[in-house]
Amino acid sequence: MAEIILTPLTPDDREQFISDNQEAFNYGALEEFGRRDDHFEDDGEIISRETIQRSIEEGEAYRIMQDGQPVGGTVIKVDGDRGDLELLFVSPKVHSKGIGYAAWCAIEKLHPEVKVWETVTPYFEKCNIHFYVNRCGFHIVEFFNSHHPDPNDPEMAGQTDEQFPDGMFRFVKEIK
Repeated sequence: MAEIILTPLTPDDREQFISDNQEAFNYGALEEFGRRDDHFEDDGEIISRETIQRSIEEGEAYRIMQDGQPVGGTVIKVDGDRGDLELLFVSPKVHSKGIGYAAWCAIEKLHPEVKVWETVTPYFEKCNIHFYVNRCGFHIVEFFNSHHPDPNDPEMAGQTDEQFPDGMFRFVKEIK
């Protein structure tokens, strides 16, 4: 496999980044539910443009590059020794080639000061759950759902009830 490099997102690539992110997230939902899915946000997207834009504005956004070509992207937030993986996506065209794992390793190297990483993913994203737990070393520590909404994010708790009524998993990775 060719080397994976994280490059800071540039303003001229922002629209394509958003489009590529939506394509990758929609792919997982369509694989699981097909066209009958009712988990999509505005305009038929699993993740809305507003959600992605907010993540980009509040975090560090990077393109995942392979052989000089964008193959995915990520947005992270770092505060001291804690980090949040807001978004991580790989183009469906290059799934199962180790790109996501190589990108995750690059994120850890980019921020060696981070000792605790967190992320969430919808309950139906079996590939994501496998990836975070079995490949990257995260542990499932909480299950947000209509009976247990995310206490730290009331806005997302509402989405969990409506958009993902069966829940979202929260993952933590502690680096010793």
